[in-house]
Amino acid sequence: MAGNLQLAFVSFLKDAYIIVEGKRNADRFFIIREGKVRLSKEVQVVAEEQGDVLGPGDFFGVVSTMSSHSHIETAQALTDVTLISVHREQFSQLIQSNAPVAMKIILQFSKRVRYLDEALTRLTLKKTAENDPSHLFDVAEYYVKQSQYNQAYYSYHQYVKHCPQGFFVREAREKMMKISPYANSVKLDFKRDEVIRTYNKDAMIFCEGEPGEELFIIQKGSVKIVKVVENNEVLLAVLKTGDIFGEMALLESKPRAANAVAYENCQLMAVNRVNFGQMIKTQPQLIARLTTLLAERIWLIYKQLANTQIADPLGRMYDALQIQLEKKRVDLNEKRSFTFDFGTKELINMVGLTPGDGKLVIKKMMENRLFKILNDKIYVMEVREITRQAAYFHKMQQLEKSRKEKTASLNYF
Repeated sequence: MAGNLQLAFVSFLKDAYIIVEGKRNADRFFIIREGKVRLSKEVQVVAEEQGDVLGPGDFFGVVSTMSSHSHIETAQALTDVTLISVHREQFSQLIQSNAPVAMKIILQFSKRVRYLDEALTRLTLKKTAENDPSHLFDVAEYYVKQSQYNQAYYSYHQYVKHCPQGFFVREAREKMMKISPYANSVKLDFKRDEVIRTYNKDAMIFCEGEPGEELFIIQKGSVKIVKVVENNEVLLAVLKTGDIFGEMALLESKPRAANAVAYENCQLMAVNRVNFGQMIKTQPQLIARLTTLLAERIWLIYKQLANTQIADPLGRMYDALQIQLEKKRVDLNEKRSFTFDFGTKELINMVGLTPGDGKLVIKKMMENRLFKILNDKIYVMEVREITRQAAYFHKMQQLEKSRKEKTASLNYF
């Protein structure tokens, strides 16, 4: 399996802890050779597709290892176990020398991202998005009500294109004519051989429900990934130079699961299925990069899922800010200042609040003198203040959970 690689074998006795949730600097993952291992999370929001008990051939710790983040789960030996230990650097060598294995890992990660993303949408927006072409009209309607005409025009156009017999085609065409003078940053169609593409700020790159045949690599600028469900929008990610997005639709041949919008002027490289197959053979470093990015997204969604369980909306905001700091690998105990690459509107969307409720919570957060809004971006004077506030709300949540469990136990008897 490993060719020249020298993989280490390690053993753990029954009941031993192998990895512990929250422990930082994850640098290796494990493949089970013999025995069984149980995975658990402090906040178990959704069931794992593969289950919580793993056996020979299964692996764990890959997400944290490849994203270089803290562990998102605890692994405990249910029996005496023998494991194969794979260091992060060995993993990169392994996938670069074995394209089929690399593709299998990427496809598994891609399906996991989609599964977890759908769960996050249900919990945050209380409904699952309809990822089919007819949903394009609903997305357009949302954006036109928000006076975001670039996104609205693009979505109406895609609806007409992919649903020519759709019930709302005539209405979509009429609205496109009406908002056309205000849609100044719209790019509708590119030639298949047009690999390098430029987009102005607020231009829609693709829309949820739209068929997808390409992934994109950001060469300049930034892109935000958002989802619209029932007159609400949630920010999933802000991607920067070097990031890859749109790969799930390409790999799984399914409609786009979210919207991609130019957060600022940007230049992208478009990669279709044919080009992707060639790049696997000629540019194995792309596979390593894509695996790492998918691991990063899985790690982030797990954190966001746990965030949904915090009852106090102000606590969810502090926790969401801490997640973004962890994502950027900022030392959480530093006294230094930090400017986030998004503002209050994006933070409100991030935690799934309505604009009205969100503004009230933002007002409360801004009573903390260590927070300011500078150039429409959230600024904090001391990073450790976010950690302190998030820890407080986590503690309150745990106390409330313990109280409810105790009450339920007393009522049972």
